[in-house]
This record gives sequence, structure tokens and C-alpha cells, in this order.
Amino acid sequence: MTTFTLDVHLPPDFAAQALANDALAGLTSSPKSLPPKWFYDKVGSELFEEITRLPEYYPTRAEREILTARAGEIAAACDCQTLMELGSGSSVKTRLLIDAMRSHGHLGEYVALDVSEDALRDAGMSLTGDYPDLAVHGLVADFEHQLDLLPATTGRRLVAFLGSTIGNFEPDARKAFLKALRAQLTTADRFLLGADLVKSPQVLVAAYDDTAGVTAAFNKNVLSVLNHGLVANFDPDAFEHVAVWDSRQEWIEMHLRSTRGQDVQVDALDLQVHFDAGEQLRTEISAKFRQESLTAELTDAGFRPAGWWTDSAARFSLSLWQPATPN
Repeated sequence: MTTFTLDVHLPPDFAAQALANDALAGLTSSPKSLPPKWFYDKVGSELFEEITRLPEYYPTRAEREILTARAGEIAAACDCQTLMELGSGSSVKTRLLIDAMRSHGHLGEYVALDVSEDALRDAGMSLTGDYPDLAVHGLVADFEHQLDLLPATTGRRLVAFLGSTIGNFEPDARKAFLKALRAQLTTADRFLLGADLVKSPQVLVAAYDDTAGVTAAFNKNVLSVLNHGLVANFDPDAFEHVAVWDSRQEWIEMHLRSTRGQDVQVDALDLQVHFDAGEQLRTEISAKFRQESLTAELTDAGFRPAGWWTDSAARFSLSLWQPATPN
């Protein structure tokens, strides 16, 4: 008999308060910035789905290619009975892992952790309909701060962090996240990480600045999120989308550049924000990795490599990690 449970570990006003805190910190800093998690309201999520189908945007296709071709190898290498996913969203790509782990062994439970209760509920009901003997457990929580909520199990756990979300962390925050995750795992558990790879700047910039302008609309939509959530009066038409490759940091940056001098009122924060003409608001970093540098970061956090897979063009990676025995 199938089971679906949903546990909520965030207060009802979590999203509103987090948006207020992030906006206050980012809009009063120099240079100004916002974290990319605020892209994904309903409109933003729909625009991102459109982005994943664009010819320039390779990461989603590349990761799916790896999972389609290598999920069986990954399942065999980890030999886990529980699959846990951080930032699971709709859990669409996860089905490839679920199928492989069920074919390989005895997958009994899928645990999905995400801040969106609606996404977890929709995904959970869909999964239990398609996998009637799989226990599905949704956790409404923030993986940056609530990794201690990952439940203990009697068998091995595979924690999956798919997509290229790891690239959205600043280096210090990424280090803290990886160490916090390691602290929650036993040496029997495994960690599966999706990470985009360093490649031609022309390919990278095009993926974040498509000719159809969908990414520009996606970027500008964050201003509508601020307008609706914080009673602000940003004019999206007074900003232009910018995507640049930082060769020193080896990451893509997305910005919104003010086309004129302007003052923006944010009523919910009792804040007026001034933008000079040409001033930029950074809305995302997306770090790209090399196998050697990623291995060094994971090793420093207490992991050792257990598998490495890329798509046929070596654009994207999935890597498997085993928690190292503490010294």
C-alpha cells in the first residue's frame, strides 16, 4: 500500500520574511544584489521551464542525458535503499534515479526536501500514483539551514542534489553547506551532486542570454516578485538584462542594469533605493567547475570520490561521493 506523508518545518510567513530579509540586505549593500531563489514565483517557474527547452540552454538536457545513460551505474555504485533529494521541486528528473534504484535493488523510500509545500504535495501525489509500493515523504524545509531534518533510516541513504544549484552558492557558503551535509551522513551513505562544468565562454554566456530574450524576461521577473511581495514600484522596463563570464571566479553573473537614474520605493521595508544610470543589481552567480577543483572542495568537506559521469559533450557532471571516515 502506497504512503505519502508531508511534514511542514517552516512557519507560514517564512517566504515573506525571508524575501524581506534578503531584499533589505541586498538592496542596501554595495554593490546591490539579490539571491537567485527569488526568481521562482509562478511566472518565473514557467519562464524557467521555457528556458530549459531553448537551444542555447544545455544544462537540463545534459543532466538528463547522463541520468538516462548512467542511472543504472549510479544505482549500482551506491546500493542505497532510501533516496533523499534536496531542492526536489517537481521531482521529474528524479524518476530516472527511482527507476534505476528500484531495478538494481530494494528502494523503499523517497524523501523530498523543498521550501514549496505545493510542489512537494503535487510531486508526492504523482509519485505515489506511479510507484504504489514506494513510501514518499515530503519535508517542507530550507536545505541551507535544516539538513538536520533528514531522517535516519535502517539502510543506506543516497542524498541527491541535482541541477546546478550548487553553483549558486558563494564559495564560503558552499563550503559551509557541504560540511553541514557531511555532518548529517554516515560512512554508509552516499551523496550525488550535479555540477555544471567550465567550457567556452561563448557557450556559457549564450546559455544565460538567449536570442529569444526568455532569460531576460526571467531575470526581470524578479522585480515583479519584489513589487508584489514588498509593495515596491520597480519598473522592469527601466532595467536591462546582463550576463557576463567572470574568468577569475569561473562563474556566470546575471545582473539587471538600470537604464537611467531612478529611485525605487519599497513600502514593506520603509526603504527608498537609488540607482544611478548604469548601476547593476546582481541577481545570480552560477559557478562552473572542473573535476579537480570540485574534488578538492568535496575532499575538504569530508568526502571521497566514488564516481564521475558526464554527458557526451562533457558539458555537465554528476558525481558520487562517499563520506570519509573521520580522522
